[in-house]
Amino acid sequence: MADLSCIRSGQPLSLRRQAALTATLAIPAILAQLSNIIMFYIDASMVGRIGVNGAAAVGLMNSSLWLFWGVCASVTTGFSVQVAHRLGASDPAGARNVMRQGITSCLVVGLTIAAIGIAIGGQLPHWLGGRDEICADASIYFMIYTGALPLLTMNYLASGTLRAAGNMKVPALLNVAMCLMDVVFNWFLIFPTREIDLWGTTVTMPGCGWGVTGAAIGTAGAEVITALLTMYWMLCRQPDLHLRRPERGSFRPVKAVLQRATKIATPMTLEHAVFCGAQIMITIIVAPLGSVAIAANAFAVTAESLCYMPGFGIGDAATTLTGQSYGAGRLDLVERFCHLAVFLGVGVMTIMGIALYITAPWMMDLLTDVEAISTLGTEVLRIEAWAEPLYAASIVAYGAFVGVGDTLLPAIMNFGSIWAVRIPLAAILAPGMGLRGVWIAMAVELCFRGAIFLWRMYSRRWIPRS
Repeated sequence: MADLSCIRSGQPLSLRRQAALTATLAIPAILAQLSNIIMFYIDASMVGRIGVNGAAAVGLMNSSLWLFWGVCASVTTGFSVQVAHRLGASDPAGARNVMRQGITSCLVVGLTIAAIGIAIGGQLPHWLGGRDEICADASIYFMIYTGALPLLTMNYLASGTLRAAGNMKVPALLNVAMCLMDVVFNWFLIFPTREIDLWGTTVTMPGCGWGVTGAAIGTAGAEVITALLTMYWMLCRQPDLHLRRPERGSFRPVKAVLQRATKIATPMTLEHAVFCGAQIMITIIVAPLGSVAIAANAFAVTAESLCYMPGFGIGDAATTLTGQSYGAGRLDLVERFCHLAVFLGVGVMTIMGIALYITAPWMMDLLTDVEAISTLGTEVLRIEAWAEPLYAASIVAYGAFVGVGDTLLPAIMNFGSIWAVRIPLAAILAPGMGLRGVWIAMAVELCFRGAIFLWRMYSRRWIPRS
């Protein structure tokens, strides 16, 4: 766990020490984000082996699942940011009170969102323009995932709260464990009983043969187990947060904490809802292009995620650093940590973009053995690779802004960019250029978004002065 006491105590920090602290927090956060996307990569790769329709069913629902997951994750941020502020102000008892209230509030939100998802799951694939042959699998896949949302929301809250306390390692390790569980569960649930050649010996591997349904059950099961372990660590093991203390505390939310959480989380939640609504619009634009385009789009999004998830990990570190610095009243450190994190994020994602351009064919081949899907996915990935550096700037700067509670204008910038640039451009280019036109629109929009976030960062207006 990173030692953030130097921020709270008011010690002077050299540039070298600031950079070291940023890297210390960022590396495990990057690993945590990578493990999350590797899990999706595993799912996509395994489902891709059962045919075009199975892959299309999963691909059709991904944007809707991101909407539901993202709303739950945004709500938890309203509490984890307050925990960072309280710990930065050397008020661990106050941080524990916020944590207790966050558990109750976020559990209610998770249950509500899950109920909505299950209620609409049967019709949603049809609303998205899915063809009859994939809608049944798509509905089951969506409803199983949304049914696990209450515990997944607790995982978001516990992971965010641990990161707010400077503990990046435990969430990272548990996410790696989640990936391993996902592989094992999917291996037995997706495929039927089959014979494989193992070092020259034929071995019979048992399996359920549940296909898309098995993929959903396997991943949801891994996520639920991880959520329980993360909650245990936060409540029973984490210094400054664990509840094994002789103090009275209530899990009943109070007005002041809820108001602050609402102020932080509402713009993020609305921004994510509108952003994912735009992603759903992209799905609707892609759906008429056929099952190959739907599958190639979904697999390419998964493959590209390996590039940008390190940016989200560094953004998580930036949230912790700016949040605790702001809570400690050290506004000079707030700005420096933001600049360092953005510089690191742009550097890492530039390297990842180059790697994406070179390895795109192999990444797609790992996801599917359908040549048409692999070829189309490779082409669009190489279009997107050019946008990775500026995409990094927007991701990491946004994380730094969240740490000080500045979420309204960045949220407007995010969803304004995608609705004003990406959607109109994709609608114009898709009829003539197909999926390639959709991804050109995406790359142009990401570059535009990165530029406006850099402008916001250098304006310094995002740092509250009172």
